[in-house]
Amino acid sequence: MKFSIVITTHNRLTLLKRAIDSALAQTIPCEVIVVDDGSSDGTDRYVQGRRKELLDMGDTRLIYHRNSTNLGHSGTVNQGVALATGEWVKLVDDDDYLAPNCIEEMVKAIAGRPDAVICSCRAIQVNENEKEISRSRHVGKGTLVYIPQAEIHYAMLLELLPFGTPVQVAFSRSAFLKSGGWDTQFDTNYDDIDSWIKIAQFGDAVLINKCLAYRTIWQGSFNSKFAFDKRLEINLIIKEKIYSCISPKYRHTLPGLSEIKSSIKIHWGFAALKKRKFISAVRIWLKTDLSIAAARLFLKRIIARNCLDELLKESQATPILLVREHN
Repeated sequence: MKFSIVITTHNRLTLLKRAIDSALAQTIPCEVIVVDDGSSDGTDRYVQGRRKELLDMGDTRLIYHRNSTNLGHSGTVNQGVALATGEWVKLVDDDDYLAPNCIEEMVKAIAGRPDAVICSCRAIQVNENEKEISRSRHVGKGTLVYIPQAEIHYAMLLELLPFGTPVQVAFSRSAFLKSGGWDTQFDTNYDDIDSWIKIAQFGDAVLINKCLAYRTIWQGSFNSKFAFDKRLEINLIIKEKIYSCISPKYRHTLPGLSEIKSSIKIHWGFAALKKRKFISAVRIWLKTDLSIAAARLFLKRIIARNCLDELLKESQATPILLVREHN
């Protein structure tokens, strides 16, 4: 199984060096593609020089591509996947980086589930000084959790299944291409989640309950600059997309789409309140149908966040040998 690591970058050379180092340091060597979205900070010169040094030693792993025009984050991801030759692709944003055994662990996990098209691991969130802030949550039981295709979107709808950000996720290149790639209308705002929804239509998912990636959290990040109302609007669009993908197996148990949307608005109102965005919270709640059904669903989602095991108890097929190896 061949992996390609695709690193997207734009004017963050200092951070890019770390991302490249982590990709080249993988315990299973793989193709590393740096896609530069028109940087003006010397990225071109540095990566080309690094590539020449490696080529002089007979190492052809590092590939560099510079976009002729600025494509934005989503377009740059699509360009990188188009250039990749691996059967699986691991995305890395330039400010994030990988543990040395990330690809090795993913290869082992995917090997136990030939029908998998998407694989995610836990991540350590760090600040700009690489100091740990938090860790993404443990999901299910054991080191590996396999989710059959029919369960994926239902679990995503109820937020039982967090695939995570690009640095946590790898996917089948063929499934990505069949899905149509990243939608540029969501650029930097749910573009990744939208892609996971589409890829998951083509096969199973694998979750690795080990921290194999590092995600940098920035004060005043680009995502946080979107108004709460705008983020809520996109979140509702994403939930509607997930809803349309739910397996017939769960259709009879699904809450109504209007109830789901109302429960999401309740959540975003509390999120705004937590950030002291009082006007945004009130504005969101005034537009919300505060029905008993919506409130019940909101509470159910909170209670159910750690209940993926219940959903999978009849269909989960965890490979015992792999679990023993990793525990």
